Amino acid sequence: MTQNAERTRPVDVGGTAAGTHRAAGGDRAADPAEASGQGPGASEEAERRRRLTAWRTSERVLWRGSADGRLGERLAALAADAGTVHDLDEPVDLYGDGVVAELEKRVAALLGFPAAAFFPTGTMAQQVALRCWAGRTGNRTVALHPLAHPEVHERGALGAVGGLRTVHPTREPRLPTADEIRGLDEPFGTLMLELPLRDAGFVLPEWAELVEVVETAREMDAVVHFDGARLWECAPHFGRGLDEIAALADSVYVSFYKSLAGLSGAALAGPESLVEEARAWRHRYGGLVFQQYPAALSALLGLERELPRLPSYVAHARTVAAALSAGLAEDPGVPWYRVHPEPPHTHQFQVWLPFDADLLDEAGLRQAEETGVTLFRRWFPAPSGPPGVCATEVSVASPGLSWTTGDVRAALADFMARVRSGDGLGRG
Repeated sequence: MTQNAERTRPVDVGGTAAGTHRAAGGDRAADPAEASGQGPGASEEAERRRRLTAWRTSERVLWRGSADGRLGERLAALAADAGTVHDLDEPVDLYGDGVVAELEKRVAALLGFPAAAFFPTGTMAQQVALRCWAGRTGNRTVALHPLAHPEVHERGALGAVGGLRTVHPTREPRLPTADEIRGLDEPFGTLMLELPLRDAGFVLPEWAELVEVVETAREMDAVVHFDGARLWECAPHFGRGLDEIAALADSVYVSFYKSLAGLSGAALAGPESLVEEARAWRHRYGGLVFQQYPAALSALLGLERELPRLPSYVAHARTVAAALSAGLAEDPGVPWYRVHPEPPHTHQFQVWLPFDADLLDEAGLRQAEETGVTLFRRWFPAPSGPPGVCATEVSVASPGLSWTTGDVRAALADFMARVRSGDGLGRG
């Protein structure tokens, strides 16, 4: 943990937060939605729209989320650009043919697998993959990290829908080691590895460690599935091509909107027989959608435009992370901080600070609204950190490539000044 030894005094992590004042009841009447009787739901929607407006109208950002845009903007951009990746005179797709089938072939080739199937969501793709492997191995137990997506973000669907159970080789905020895999005291049919492990900080193992883990799972008669929602940006860390990384696994799921700026959708790649079985389960799960050409076209655009740029994003994320770390280390108003991991393994990383999430959120929003600069977005309790510490996820994409170290330091100084003056934040 990065820490200034002279500034380890205990801190009141919530005492100056706007959220703390509201919880005490002192400022609740300042909320116009609640004051007018519209209720907390209306207030939450108003805050969401405020955030989106601030982020969308900022002139300087490190990245722009796919959800930031307006309907007309996204549709116009897709219509203007789609003809560069597909013949728009062809008929629209029906139940997965046409442009969807072309996308599947493209993904299979990129990952070095015989086949791939398009899914409307990654949650569905991954559940289907693990269910299929359970039937083939005869073992319904899946070994995975407790911070992996199915455990944290899918409402227990592996058990509730798929009838699967999970075991955890480690609870450390990193992927398991080979020794931890060997140390499991019961057999498992599938080892699922999330690359990178997002909720632990977008962390990756070293290449030799990953190879050893995969080989160990195979020695234990298990198959290996990669949750590769963000696999696209792992190549620089490993120093390997996507096909070589994917070749370690028996199947891989990838997302089209998390790193490639697509509208939605995912793909499951693997052996022909597995993918055919997955198509059957996709139908049973309600994922055989009548037409999906907007999502497929946006995915093809992402593969054409964003995928080649990802190495530059990863490289610049290290510059941004180093600037943030240096700025926080020199700020006497910051008693403790962490940039995690340092340096970043992908183009995404976490920043941890010992302040209330409402305070940090409001400081970031005020900075965006008043200066046109968005440095940080949402803050949440750190999923793998100590109590009282909040974390934010930082991504670096095309808009962030123009940021110099000086730009980052200046934006950080302004943000922290707003945090320190937090008594005036969020008071209407």
